Amino acid sequence: MNAGDLPEVSRIGDAVHPNFPESGAVFEERLRLFPQGCRVAEGADGALVGYAVSHPGRLFDPPALDTLLHRLPEEASCLYLHDVALLEAVRGAGLGRAIVVDLSALARLTGSYCLALTAVNNSAAWWQRRGFLRLHPEPPELSVKLASYGADAAYLVKPVGVPA
Repeated sequence: MNAGDLPEVSRIGDAVHPNFPESGAVFEERLRLFPQGCRVAEGADGALVGYAVSHPGRLFDPPALDTLLHRLPEEASCLYLHDVALLEAVRGAGLGRAIVVDLSALARLTGSYCLALTAVNNSAAWWQRRGFLRLHPEPPELSVKLASYGADAAYLVKPVGVPA
Protein backbone atom coordinates (compact mmCIF):
# COMPACT_ATOMS: atom_id res chain seq x y z
CA MET A 1 0.00 0.00 0.00
CA ASN A 2 1.18 3.51 -0.69
CA ALA A 3 -0.30 6.98 -0.14
CA GLY A 4 -1.77 7.00 -3.65
CA ASP A 5 -3.88 3.94 -2.76
CA LEU A 6 -5.60 5.60 0.20
CA PRO A 7 -8.65 7.07 -1.60
CA GLU A 8 -9.43 3.64 -3.08
CA VAL A 9 -8.76 1.93 0.26
CA SER A 10 -11.29 4.25 1.90
CA ARG A 11 -13.82 3.55 -0.87
CA ILE A 12 -13.40 -0.22 -0.47
CA GLY A 13 -13.64 0.09 3.32
CA ASP A 14 -16.88 2.06 3.03
CA ALA A 15 -18.31 -0.53 0.62
CA VAL A 16 -17.32 -3.59 2.67
CA HIS A 17 -17.88 -2.16 6.17
CA PRO A 18 -20.71 0.39 5.81
CA ASN A 19 -21.65 0.03 9.50
CA PHE A 20 -18.08 0.63 10.67
CA PRO A 21 -16.94 3.85 8.98
CA GLU A 22 -13.43 5.12 9.53
CA SER A 23 -11.96 8.37 8.34
CA GLY A 24 -9.22 8.45 5.75
CA ALA A 25 -6.97 9.83 8.49
CA VAL A 26 -7.03 6.42 10.22
CA PHE A 27 -5.72 4.62 7.12
CA GLU A 28 -3.20 7.39 6.48
CA GLU A 29 -1.87 7.17 10.03
CA ARG A 30 -1.60 3.34 10.02
CA LEU A 31 0.33 3.50 6.73
CA ARG A 32 2.67 6.13 8.15
CA LEU A 33 3.21 4.29 11.45
CA PHE A 34 3.63 0.75 10.08
CA PRO A 35 3.85 0.65 6.27
CA GLN A 36 5.01 -2.98 6.21
CA GLY A 37 1.66 -4.00 7.72
CA CYS A 38 -0.46 -2.27 5.06
CA ARG A 39 -1.16 -4.35 1.95
CA VAL A 40 -3.40 -4.06 -1.09
CA ALA A 41 -4.79 -6.69 -3.43
CA GLU A 42 -5.13 -5.93 -7.13
CA GLY A 43 -7.43 -7.53 -9.64
CA ALA A 44 -6.32 -8.71 -13.09
CA ASP A 45 -6.93 -5.21 -14.46
CA GLY A 46 -4.72 -3.61 -11.80
CA ALA A 47 -7.63 -2.08 -9.88
CA LEU A 48 -7.63 -2.50 -6.11
CA VAL A 49 -10.01 -5.22 -4.93
CA GLY A 50 -9.08 -5.29 -1.26
CA TYR A 51 -6.63 -4.40 1.45
CA ALA A 52 -5.28 -5.37 4.85
CA VAL A 53 -4.11 -2.93 7.51
CA SER A 54 -2.17 -4.26 10.48
CA HIS A 55 0.14 -2.86 13.12
CA PRO A 56 1.80 -3.87 16.38
CA GLY A 57 -0.64 -3.84 19.28
CA ARG A 58 -1.25 -5.03 22.80
CA LEU A 59 -3.16 -8.24 23.33
CA PHE A 60 -6.77 -7.62 24.48
CA ASP A 61 -6.39 -3.87 23.86
CA PRO A 62 -7.71 -3.14 20.36
CA PRO A 63 -8.03 0.47 19.28
CA ALA A 64 -11.56 1.84 19.30
CA LEU A 65 -13.26 2.25 15.93
CA ASP A 66 -12.21 5.34 13.95
CA THR A 67 -9.49 6.31 16.42
CA LEU A 68 -5.98 7.52 15.75
CA LEU A 69 -3.13 5.76 17.55
CA HIS A 70 -0.66 8.70 17.44
CA ARG A 71 2.16 6.17 17.96
CA LEU A 72 2.69 2.44 18.11
CA PRO A 73 2.72 0.82 21.56
CA GLU A 74 6.17 0.54 23.13
CA GLU A 75 5.52 -2.98 24.37
CA ALA A 76 3.55 -4.65 21.60
CA SER A 77 2.47 -8.23 22.22
CA CYS A 78 0.71 -9.00 18.93
CA LEU A 79 0.28 -7.93 15.34
CA TYR A 80 -3.21 -6.46 15.27
CA LEU A 81 -5.22 -6.86 12.06
CA HIS A 82 -6.94 -3.50 12.15
CA ASP A 83 -8.94 -4.04 8.98
CA VAL A 84 -9.24 -6.55 6.17
CA ALA A 85 -11.64 -5.77 3.35
CA LEU A 86 -12.19 -7.66 0.10
CA LEU A 87 -14.76 -6.69 -2.49
CA GLU A 88 -17.58 -9.21 -2.91
CA ALA A 89 -16.45 -10.08 -6.46
CA VAL A 90 -13.13 -11.55 -5.24
CA ARG A 91 -14.26 -13.36 -2.11
CA GLY A 92 -13.69 -17.09 -2.24
CA ALA A 93 -10.62 -16.72 -4.46
CA GLY A 94 -8.15 -17.39 -1.63
CA LEU A 95 -7.13 -13.79 -0.95
CA GLY A 96 -8.28 -13.90 2.67
CA ARG A 97 -6.30 -17.06 3.32
CA ALA A 98 -3.25 -15.50 1.62
CA ILE A 99 -3.57 -12.43 3.86
CA VAL A 100 -3.54 -14.62 6.99
CA VAL A 101 -0.43 -16.48 5.77
CA ASP A 102 1.32 -13.25 4.78
CA LEU A 103 0.56 -11.41 8.01
CA SER A 104 1.46 -14.47 10.12
CA ALA A 105 4.91 -14.37 8.52
CA LEU A 106 5.14 -10.62 9.14
CA ALA A 107 4.20 -11.16 12.80
CA ARG A 108 7.02 -13.68 13.22
CA LEU A 109 9.51 -11.39 11.47
CA THR A 110 8.61 -8.48 13.73
CA GLY A 111 8.80 -10.53 16.93
CA SER A 112 5.09 -11.08 17.55
CA TYR A 113 3.91 -14.50 18.57
CA CYS A 114 0.29 -13.98 17.57
CA LEU A 115 -2.16 -12.12 15.39
CA ALA A 116 -5.22 -10.49 16.95
CA LEU A 117 -8.35 -8.94 15.44
CA THR A 118 -11.89 -7.87 16.09
CA ALA A 119 -14.21 -9.93 13.88
CA VAL A 120 -17.33 -8.10 12.68
CA ASN A 121 -20.18 -8.73 10.23
CA ASN A 122 -20.63 -12.30 11.49
CA SER A 123 -17.13 -13.21 10.27
CA ALA A 124 -15.85 -14.93 13.44
CA ALA A 125 -16.45 -18.43 12.06
CA TRP A 126 -14.43 -17.62 8.91
CA TRP A 127 -11.50 -16.42 11.04
CA GLN A 128 -11.78 -19.44 13.36
CA ARG A 129 -11.44 -21.76 10.36
CA ARG A 130 -8.09 -20.02 9.75
CA GLY A 131 -6.82 -20.79 13.25
CA PHE A 132 -8.07 -17.80 15.24
CA LEU A 133 -9.39 -18.52 18.73
CA ARG A 134 -11.53 -16.71 21.26
CA LEU A 135 -9.54 -16.64 24.49
CA HIS A 136 -11.21 -16.76 27.89
CA PRO A 137 -11.51 -15.07 30.21
CA GLU A 138 -11.58 -11.76 28.40
CA PRO A 139 -10.73 -8.65 30.42
CA PRO A 140 -13.89 -6.64 31.29
CA GLU A 141 -12.56 -3.51 29.55
CA LEU A 142 -12.45 -5.44 26.27
CA SER A 143 -16.24 -5.82 26.22
CA VAL A 144 -16.60 -2.02 26.36
CA LYS A 145 -14.44 -1.59 23.24
CA LEU A 146 -16.15 -4.46 21.42
CA ALA A 147 -19.58 -2.91 22.03
CA SER A 148 -18.80 -0.16 19.50
CA TYR A 149 -18.38 -2.85 16.85
CA GLY A 150 -21.82 -4.42 17.29
CA ALA A 151 -23.35 -7.33 19.14
CA ASP A 152 -21.62 -10.00 17.01
CA ALA A 153 -18.09 -8.58 17.47
CA ALA A 154 -15.53 -11.10 18.68
CA TYR A 155 -11.91 -10.57 19.68
CA LEU A 156 -9.86 -13.41 18.23
CA VAL A 157 -6.20 -14.44 18.49
CA LYS A 158 -4.05 -16.71 16.31
CA PRO A 159 -0.74 -18.05 17.59
CA VAL A 160 1.91 -17.83 14.84
CA GLY A 161 4.87 -19.54 16.50
CA VAL A 162 8.33 -18.46 17.38
CA PRO A 163 9.82 -15.73 15.19
CA ALA A 164 12.27 -17.09 12.61
